[in-house]
Amino acid sequence: MATINDVCRAAGVSKATVSRVINGTGQVRQSTREKVEAVMKQLDYRPSAVAQALANQSGNSIGLVISDFTGGYFGSLLKQASVSAESMGKQLLFADGHNNAEDELKAVHSLVEKKCDIIVLYSRKLTCEQVIALNHSVPIPIVNVGRVLPKDAGYSIAFDQSDAIKKAGTHLIQLGHTHLSYMGPEPSTPTSKLRLEGFLKLVEDHAQQGVNGDIYPSSFGFEEGYLATKQHLSNGQDFGTAIVAAADDIAIGCIKALKEHGIRVPEDISIVSIDNDACSSFISPPLTTVNIPIKHITERAMTVAKQLIETGQPPEPEIYTGELIIRDSAIAK
Repeated sequence: MATINDVCRAAGVSKATVSRVINGTGQVRQSTREKVEAVMKQLDYRPSAVAQALANQSGNSIGLVISDFTGGYFGSLLKQASVSAESMGKQLLFADGHNNAEDELKAVHSLVEKKCDIIVLYSRKLTCEQVIALNHSVPIPIVNVGRVLPKDAGYSIAFDQSDAIKKAGTHLIQLGHTHLSYMGPEPSTPTSKLRLEGFLKLVEDHAQQGVNGDIYPSSFGFEEGYLATKQHLSNGQDFGTAIVAAADDIAIGCIKALKEHGIRVPEDISIVSIDNDACSSFISPPLTTVNIPIKHITERAMTVAKQLIETGQPPEPEIYTGELIIRDSAIAK
């Protein structure tokens, strides 16, 4: 791998001159700059991010705060953020918010102290007011992912959770199902609140068609969905003819529990879900679900981060909708 000394020898200039070209500091003649840049390209020389940070008094990095690292959803987010940061020539530094507001705040401030150029924040627990206060208190921009927030909170890019539930539930209603059950977590986060509210609104909007709905608690997770379903079945609960699961992992756990109880999916109960997790097409039956374009959302968030670093001008908040992916877990009643 080429070093800065190799570039100096090939270009016939000092290390200080090469450093000025790399960091865009000081006076360098255009002809010299072009020569150094050509040599760096020829030698495939990649400047040290640490050296650049010291020269520029910044971390040359993007900070990413995620409240939870479990599951394919967050894995996809992290992977795309890493790819985008690398293409921008930035380091990606990430911190775990541990699913509580205090740790999310600590994670943001720890990345500010590391001199990140910008923070990409996926918060589950901070209130809107807390995010606004945070945006005003830190010296670098914040890009909010996963929630629709006012401009005072910084740029935000989100997924329409209520619309996803509407698409999933409407598909079941169009198949002739009128007794729907919702399985999802207590409404303690923005996502869980919006998904539950979306289900309740769906039932209300279709009440005149004879549609009714029940709510059955289940935390996110394969095991959580499995154990919650077993508990509800042991209590003699009636799921009706169709279940709307708040996430694919809940649905997959639910399907396993139903099968063990002698209930067939989709012959006895149809199931639809949200996320389009990578494994959702490989279970039996393959899961009908609403795709969340998390890769595209994250890529867009990182593009905006780059724009904010360069110009300081954020675009308007953005919201994306999902696409219903029809597979085999739901059939006509």
